[in-house]
Amino acid sequence: MPEMKIRVLIVDDDQDQLSLVERTLSAFGFDVRTHRSSLGVSNLVRTTQPDLVLLDVNIPALSGDKVLTLARGQAPKGTKFILYSASDESQLRALARASGADGYICKSVQGEELAQRLEALHLKPAASEVVQAAR
Repeated sequence: MPEMKIRVLIVDDDQDQLSLVERTLSAFGFDVRTHRSSLGVSNLVRTTQPDLVLLDVNIPALSGDKVLTLARGQAPKGTKFILYSASDESQLRALARASGADGYICKSVQGEELAQRLEALHLKPAASEVVQAAR
């Protein structure tokens, strides 16, 4: 029986960054979709049902943390949202906590390390599941 690929939706307005991450993750066996705008992400999450959503924080129209709030309501249970940015790591960590993200990854993380971090985040319980388990 073939192993299920981890489905990842990458949202970033930088086409070069999107292409690089798509090629990298595809090479490590991920099923990758990309989107270049913060607009329409909620519908895309609902229709494609990704396991992970990698959201650029600094994206025009609607920042990644705001997209996360909107898209989480349309996402299937268990979908994890990861903020992705070139910002300072401590700022990114604080934003991830404040927005309810399931994790964060700095854009300086690439290649095999990026794939490994996403695989680890995929296996970790979603933030929404942890909150419900605590009740």
